[in-house]
Order: sequence, then structure tokens, then C-alpha cells
Amino acid sequence: MKNTNCDFKYTGAMVLGMHDALVEITGILAGLAFAIESSRVIIMTGTIAAVAASLSMAAANYMAQRTDKNPDAIRCAIYTGAMYIATSVAIIAPFCVIPNRFWALGAMAVVAVLIILTFNLFISRNDRRMFLPRFAEMLGVCSCVAAASFIIGQAAKYFLGVTI
Repeated sequence: MKNTNCDFKYTGAMVLGMHDALVEITGILAGLAFAIESSRVIIMTGTIAAVAASLSMAAANYMAQRTDKNPDAIRCAIYTGAMYIATSVAIIAPFCVIPNRFWALGAMAVVAVLIILTFNLFISRNDRRMFLPRFAEMLGVCSCVAAASFIIGQAAKYFLGVTI
């Protein structure tokens, strides 16, 4: 049975923004934390990437929804962009309050898991979906892609010989 409740009409758009921010921004921040000593530079770079990516994701979702002739394309785009920004703020925040970039990186990972846990718990309780399989799937996908992004960043750092 499809849920047409207003609260869940845009869940897909929200998942798109949240999940992409978790994967992309955590991967960027992890790579930066190992490549750059300055937390201020990490915060600045992560913020610039988050804003640019949120606008890109919102625009892409808008175009996809318009292509599918969804009359709510603008609202879908807003939900996607808003979730991307909200998620990005939450995972950048540890770098703003924890001076040691490696401790901040660990706190960022905890925040990311808590975001995934909270979102899936909320969805499973209100949409009658099984929590653990959805949580495990989203956590697994996010973790694998973030790890791959980190490895690619480390390889680029090594092969390009860049240290900051």
C-alpha cells in the first residue's frame, strides 16, 4: 500500500539529499582531515562543497521530477536541497567544535551513523517498514562509498605528491 500521507510524500527526495550528503561530504571531509592540518581549511572546503553540491542535487532532482512530469518537482527539489544542507551542517559541525581533526573525524562518523539511525527509525515507525534491514543497507552503502572516496583521495594525494 502506497503511503500518500503528506509527511511521507517527499521521503524519496529527502533520502536523496541526506544520503548523498552523507556519502559525498563525509568522503570529502575524511580525505581533507588526512591531507590538511588546518581545521579551518577543512571546514571552509567542506562548506563550499556542501553548498555547491546541495544546489546541484536540488537542480538535478528538479529536472528528474520534471522529466517524470511530477507537478511537485519544485517541492521535491527543495526537500532534496534542504536535507543535503541539514545533513552537511551536522557532519561538518564536529570540525567546528573539536580542535583535533582526527577526533573531529571520529565524531563526524558517529554523527553520520546517528543520522542514518534516526532517519530509518522514524521512517520504519511511521511507514511500517522494517528498521534493521533499511538501517543496515543505508549504513553499508554510505560506508562503502565514503571509504572508496577516501581511498581515491589518498591515492590522488600520493600520486600527485600534494601535501598541505
